[in-house]
Amino acid sequence: MPLRCLLALVGGLALAAAFEPIGHAWLMPPAVAALVISVHGLAPLRAWVPSLVFGIAFIFSVMVWMRAVGTDAWIAMCTLESAFFVPLGIGLSWSMRVRAWPVLAALWWVGVETWRSGFPFSGMPFGRLVFATADTPWADAIAWVGMTGVSFLVALTGTTLAWLLVQLSARSRGQAPASTRTTYAVVAALAVVTLAPTLAPYPLERTGSATVALVQGDVPGTGLNVPAVHREVTANHVRLTRELAAAVDAGEQQQPDFVVWPENSTAVDPFLDPGVRAGIVAASDAIEVPIIVGGTNSNPLDDTQVLNQGIVYQPGLGSGDRYTKRNPVPYGEYIPFRGSSWMPSTYGRLTEVPRDMVRGTSLEPIRVGEHLVADAICFDVAYDDGIAGQVARGAELVTVQTSNAMFSRTGQLAQQFEISRLRAVETGRWVVVAAINGVSGVVRPDGSVVASAPARTHEVLVETVGLSTTTTLAVRLGVWPGRLVLLFLVLHAAAVAVAYRRARPGVRPSDRESEQGGTE
Repeated sequence: MPLRCLLALVGGLALAAAFEPIGHAWLMPPAVAALVISVHGLAPLRAWVPSLVFGIAFIFSVMVWMRAVGTDAWIAMCTLESAFFVPLGIGLSWSMRVRAWPVLAALWWVGVETWRSGFPFSGMPFGRLVFATADTPWADAIAWVGMTGVSFLVALTGTTLAWLLVQLSARSRGQAPASTRTTYAVVAALAVVTLAPTLAPYPLERTGSATVALVQGDVPGTGLNVPAVHREVTANHVRLTRELAAAVDAGEQQQPDFVVWPENSTAVDPFLDPGVRAGIVAASDAIEVPIIVGGTNSNPLDDTQVLNQGIVYQPGLGSGDRYTKRNPVPYGEYIPFRGSSWMPSTYGRLTEVPRDMVRGTSLEPIRVGEHLVADAICFDVAYDDGIAGQVARGAELVTVQTSNAMFSRTGQLAQQFEISRLRAVETGRWVVVAAINGVSGVVRPDGSVVASAPARTHEVLVETVGLSTTTTLAVRLGVWPGRLVLLFLVLHAAAVAVAYRRARPGVRPSDRESEQGGTE
């Protein structure tokens, strides 16, 4: 068992290195293979041990940026997320009882990945295999099979690699492995499935274009604390927008069709604060086009709650359409079970969340001038429902407003920007990312970056982007691949439970597991 745990530890660290800011995506298959081999031959009641070691190494490393919130928060969140690798190890052990175990093992990986991405409290999607696939052949398949489908392809590559290594080991010990013909067929089929989208990219129809300006106003001081300097932050965005208007009037810059400000470009309710509202209106009137403003507003139905919104301000008219953030961050933007004795809202930095943020529910795109836009706010970009749902309802391009200032000295910025790039591939849309202090940028539907602004800079990017109404297969599939793989977990676990109940009299389940699962 110690050698198995050491292999799992190395595999978990290698998988973390596949993600930004290191970004060696080729490490994913061998990392998954390391987990599978560390579990191979173990009974379910023992298989969870190396799997948990793998999960701890991976989760604590890939989400080390959570330390920016606090070491206690990092430990608490990563401990919870690592626990999901316990059922994964058991599921991998169950899977290896059948001949097609690489497929079942890959389904278990993706099923647990989907499970932890939505539970508890909306889950933690960071660390999904697909989120490390930018600039790889796997990314080309996203428009065809969706995010969950590509995670499955990556996991299947890893489990197939493990299968090949098991076959080689069996041959070296004089045992009877799978035939050479079968081995070649399996590898060839996986290569075709993975590379076919590269040779046949998803057909997209461009229906027009728009010129979009995004403003990155930065956060004064350390750059980490928006609320402490929120008026200066808003003033920066007003000033940069008015400077853009002056450049347009002087013929030095293109006239945009609309402007995008980031999340928390105003940290107070612009409908209640006359000074902030006057600044936004002045900027909109100066540029003479709509601005999507990221604002935190009081819930008109309950002043103890807040809404995180993208608000369209139109010159001469004021506010128009709004998008409300669908996935507020638990313990960051709202406190589950606020007031309970086991989770007091006065613990540590929870005092900085005096009011709970309400989750948005609408999937209708917002109208910005003549265009329908799918908006997402920060954490939203990691979920499969919001952006795809708006695109399915007619959005022609995507905007992402984010305020990840707290993480501006960590790898979280790069990880989140990579996810935005992959959303462009998934939806077949141009994506415009406006971050309060980085990383902002404009992304083509193939995931390539047209322009970007590095962290901690004052920048205005003006780019002409394409519009499209093509609905990719990934958008049509929506969240169903994830639901189906969760159904697989339930059915497989139920089948195993039925098999245990049918165990012959006098044989304990643990004994039967040892007979079927093998030993180290």
